[in-house]
Amino acid sequence: MPVMGRSDAMFCSSRCRTAAHRLLPAEQLRIVDRWVRFSSEKVPLTAVGGSASSTNSLTWCDYDTAAASSAGVGVGFVLSSADRIVCVDIDHCLDGRGRLRLWAQEILAAVPDTYMEVSPSGDGLHVWGFGDVVKGRRAGGVEIYGEGRYLTVTARRWRKCVTTFADLGEWIGMLPV
Repeated sequence: MPVMGRSDAMFCSSRCRTAAHRLLPAEQLRIVDRWVRFSSEKVPLTAVGGSASSTNSLTWCDYDTAAASSAGVGVGFVLSSADRIVCVDIDHCLDGRGRLRLWAQEILAAVPDTYMEVSPSGDGLHVWGFGDVVKGRRAGGVEIYGEGRYLTVTARRWRKCVTTFADLGEWIGMLPV
């Protein structure tokens, strides 16, 4: 980011912001009407800028509505065990050059081909897929969620990941959380 940029800026320029908004998250997320916006503090918001909740479906909307909204700074997806969509959030696993840190290489070594994206901070990854995770778990910089939470979505795909979800059940069982 430029030195004179805003402290909460997510993009280095208008050109980068425009390019990022042309990216789309995996279709398996876009077709489910559990989208919210989020503030610069990662507080969930409705598409009109009110308070949203990860447990109140009246505060969610479809992807197109969330993406078109100018409330907050980005879009987020609410997890529900009904469709088994889960997310593994790996914090601070990328170095300043976007390379995977050694400890994260070991974690991702056995991950099946699935949709992964860089988190809004630019130094974490979100690994999306299917699994049976009702109660979230956390250990160190790794969190696993499947219900009652929302996660930010950037659509900034990690390397050459696939655009569909794999079953992550066995891989999740091997994680140190």
